Amino acid sequence: MEDLERLEPDSLKGALEALLLASSDPVSASALGQALSITPGEAASLLAELSVEYREANRGFQLREVAGGWRLFTHPAYHDQVETYVLSWDTQKLSQAALETLAVIAYHQPVTREMVKGVRGVNSDGVISSLVDKGLVRELGRDAQHGQAILYGTTNAFLEKFGLRSTKDLPDLEQFAPDEQSRQFIRERLSGRSIQSTLEETESDLQEERDLLEDDYDDDDDLMIVGDATDDDHDA
Repeated sequence: MEDLERLEPDSLKGALEALLLASSDPVSASALGQALSITPGEAASLLAELSVEYREANRGFQLREVAGGWRLFTHPAYHDQVETYVLSWDTQKLSQAALETLAVIAYHQPVTREMVKGVRGVNSDGVISSLVDKGLVRELGRDAQHGQAILYGTTNAFLEKFGLRSTKDLPDLEQFAPDEQSRQFIRERLSGRSIQSTLEETESDLQEERDLLEDDYDDDDDLMIVGDATDDDHDA
């Protein structure tokens, strides 16, 4: 298709385009259908046709279904130009720490801050707070098994920004691993075994510190007893 289909003034496709341009968030086929007095099925069919037409015409924008709705996006081929033109956090790259933390949460949600630390090996509290402020991560509840720690997961905004319909559309991380050892590492991280091991090691270290403190306390008591005995001998 070299040219887009010419639309009549009362065209439903034209009306859909107008509604999509006026919307800053993904809009469901049901909501669009209600606005145009057509069924959700009819709206979904027209949206799918528009998506194909834009793609085949190689336009500078695309119509995609993300986060439970439909939204217009700039074409990835023009990302650099758009990034230069629009100077906002939406188009700027996240830091390496933010990307790592976001990946841990996306692939292993729901997770606590301690679980994220177990995977990354460093405290990620500040990064998680930043991701929450950006609307990419949200609180999902509390973990009763770990002291009511806050559980975190991704948001619809995360799906929207990364062009996903759901977290099931996340790519398999193992495809990015260069060798079998790296793939095994990723599998262990995502399975939670390494997280649990890290927590157990932390608990073990804390217990050793408690034992050492108790030993020091016992040694102090012994010194006190010896000192008292010396005083008694002196008095005698």
